[in-house]
Formats: sequence, structure tokens, C-alpha cells
Amino acid sequence: MDFHPKDLPITENFDIKDEKDAENAVEKMVKIGFSDRKGGFRILMPKETKIAKRIGYTVTTGVTAGLRRNNEIRDIKYWTYHHDKDHYAIVLISNKVLEELGF
Repeated sequence: MDFHPKDLPITENFDIKDEKDAENAVEKMVKIGFSDRKGGFRILMPKETKIAKRIGYTVTTGVTAGLRRNNEIRDIKYWTYHHDKDHYAIVLISNKVLEELGF
């Protein structure tokens, strides 16, 4: 990887505090869709390991399940990283869009 996930174009940011917020964000991301966007989605979550792991699992599995349920392509790339001193982040983007952007 010769870029950092922070460098990817972002369609929408979500600041998630708990699993319920994560479920709402997943519903919104699946509704908006991945393949017709020229960017990805960024999930910001608290830097508490236990909470962040739950949110990350909810987001990644929820997006995959939601796309499958809607019969959409599930070729999604994601990265988890330290965003700042207070947040971890997950960036999710369609692999097709990633290739179109030259990454």
C-alpha cells in the first residue's frame, strides 16, 4: 500500500459512539451504496479497544450482509487505522472505485 487511508476521497463521515450508532451507519451506507460513488465512507470510533472492536465488527459484517441482502456487489476494501489521539477509523470503499482513482 503506497498511500494512507486518510488520503482516500470520502463521501461521508460517521462519528460512532456505540453499536447502535454503528447499525444506523451501516443501514445508511448500504442505502447510499458503494459502486456509484467516487469516494468511500469513514467511520470514526472511540479509542477504547473493546468498544472499537465491537463497532468494527458490526460495521464490516453489517455492510457485507446488507449488500448481499440487496444483491449488490460486495467487493469492498477497508482499512482500520489510528485517526487521531481520540479515534480509530475505518475507511470503506468499493474496489472498483479504488481502481478508478488509481490506488
